Amino acid sequence: MALLAEGLSTKETAEKLFISPKTAENHRSNIMRKLDLHSTVELIRYAAKIGVIDVDLWMG
Repeated sequence: MALLAEGLSTKETAEKLFISPKTAENHRSNIMRKLDLHSTVELIRYAAKIGVIDVDLWMG
């Protein structure tokens, strides 16, 4: 979730986690579905709200 919320692409996320891009996409979809989030912006907001990402570092 943190990698996605930080703006990494599906391919970049997959490479960092040593998984296929399709698996990374499935994980992203499952996370967003389970949290009832409908956009990447909502995912970023949620991640910031629960402290997964530091918005000040992310914006800087």
